Amino acid sequence: MSDQQNWWQRLRWAGMLLPGVLAMSGPVLAVEEPSISQMLGQKLMLDLRYYCDEAVAAGRCRTPLTSLPPQLASLISEHNIGGVILFAENLQDSAQIIRLNRQLQQAAASSALAQPLFISIDQEGGRVARLPRQLGTSFSGNMAIGATYPLHGSHFAQAVGGILADELLALGINVNFAPTVDVNVNPQNPVINVRAFSEDPGVVATLGSAMTDAMQQRGVIAALKHFPGHGDTHIDSHLGLPRVEHSRQQIDQVDLLPFAEIIRSSNPGMIMTAHIQYPALDSSTFSGKDGQQMLKPATLSRAILHDLLRQQLAYNGVIVTDALDMAGISHFFSPHEAVIATFAAGADIALMPVKLQNPAELADLAALLSALEQAVASGQLDRAELQASYQRIIALKQQYPLLPAGSAAGQLAKAAKILGSPMHRQVELALAQAAITQIALNSKPQPKPLTLAAGNKIVLLMPDSNKAAALRLALQQQSPQPLNIVNLSLLQDDLSEASKLLAQADVVVSGFITPMPSLAEIGGMDDIAAMGPLAARYQRQQQDFLNLLSQLRQQQTPHVYISLRAPYDAAIYGQYADLVLASYAYNSDDNAIAAGDPGATYTALARVLLGQTSASGSLPVTVLPAAALQPSSVAEAAR
Repeated sequence: MSDQQNWWQRLRWAGMLLPGVLAMSGPVLAVEEPSISQMLGQKLMLDLRYYCDEAVAAGRCRTPLTSLPPQLASLISEHNIGGVILFAENLQDSAQIIRLNRQLQQAAASSALAQPLFISIDQEGGRVARLPRQLGTSFSGNMAIGATYPLHGSHFAQAVGGILADELLALGINVNFAPTVDVNVNPQNPVINVRAFSEDPGVVATLGSAMTDAMQQRGVIAALKHFPGHGDTHIDSHLGLPRVEHSRQQIDQVDLLPFAEIIRSSNPGMIMTAHIQYPALDSSTFSGKDGQQMLKPATLSRAILHDLLRQQLAYNGVIVTDALDMAGISHFFSPHEAVIATFAAGADIALMPVKLQNPAELADLAALLSALEQAVASGQLDRAELQASYQRIIALKQQYPLLPAGSAAGQLAKAAKILGSPMHRQVELALAQAAITQIALNSKPQPKPLTLAAGNKIVLLMPDSNKAAALRLALQQQSPQPLNIVNLSLLQDDLSEASKLLAQADVVVSGFITPMPSLAEIGGMDDIAAMGPLAARYQRQQQDFLNLLSQLRQQQTPHVYISLRAPYDAAIYGQYADLVLASYAYNSDDNAIAAGDPGATYTALARVLLGQTSASGSLPVTVLPAAALQPSSVAEAAR
């Protein structure tokens, strides 16, 4: 490395580049030609979610990595690793997060290239938020923002993007895998749904561009996902290989439109690939590790990543894969084959290419790099394309303030002022309030808002005790007079008492979550063992809920139904209610509730339920008739 480059790195590490000022304002430095191995190391983004000091069976380590072990620090330095991804398990409080990220950057600074790390995270807002909710501001998510668009335009997309960036950068996190710009046109989509802004590609493009601009102007690299579009799937790519049978015209007008518009207007630093088959874009096949012939998913398709994204859409930024341990890839390829194939297709960065969860697995990284070097030597990977990819990565690193400014103590003091600040919480509540939507079902006349009054016995029928407690607390806080509220949780094994309480109720407020949380929301493939029991419990909850709703209809008890997640389920459960609301979110935290904070979503709902404000949001998606989305279909989508 040249003296000039070392000087540049020392300036960054010493904090002389201010965190709000992009390095693009300074000189663009020429980068000396590194070795093949060094370039390949920059193209890997490692998963550090868990690490066990002693050898354990593959996939069984569940010890969160909250401080960087010397073995992993050496691995990052030795192999010139380009980036890491952090999960909720890595993140406890500001001091710990800052210390971990500084350890990571110090390990990278000790490498031969001394290039800073991309430290990435999935902090979309709403259901996909990795920072502890009591620490950072998590917001209500993209579909809530979409619900505010008719009245507020791109205001909340800009505000949320800026706040997310400020909070992440204060902790030393410099890449956010957001915004999601998939166009959710499939009501049974198990993995995107409320993570999408809208079913209207133009609205998605406008809001996605506003959020991208806000994040990048504040110094955090945005990563659009999931290219070329995950909005019309009924399979979670964590669990299988989805296939989108759209025509090329439909793909251009719906799936690709947000990506194309945001590339033109906002120059996103990264775009994330989707493990999805698009036969209209690439009908070529590959032979999986079991010998089965399959259509190439986008992550492995040169026609999609190079010909379409690079050439037709003229994208010059960094292409990063979705996690390569997801079943949409790992069921068909070995880790080495998957990384070689995606690099040959045109991806710049392989996300989570190998597991490194205990000392016995650390050698797998060297083995992967050796296989990649052999692929370059044999011509399987083109050397000129490798060099161009490396230059894209380095150019992006030079454009953003990847390293923290000043001392750790100074960084912690600044983070304490920024994360979850009163101003940020005010924006969180304003978004939640503006998003609450009253849904008028075709089969029902426009209902009058119900007002909850003192003296009435109010029963809250919620998916679990946490959500019931959050709504109860919010109602008690917002009501000028005491309320008689009883909580009911659908997680009870015996609901006979619930039936008795409902029979005595003057007003019932119920809520449900459709579909059940996906692996993307829970964390990732390390959580797959929990999905079977979760799905069984969820289906039991569905049936119990429908039985209780039938009782309410027979009793003719005044009833408000709240769609707490994807509003499509209003067609099913809303037909049992007099008033139907959608919140698009159900964020709550036990510790926060105990401290007297029910969360922005429940505060906003309470104000509407008490008649203190109207539900001013607008549905960003079409709620189909109940016959088009029966409970059995909802349960199937949850599997």
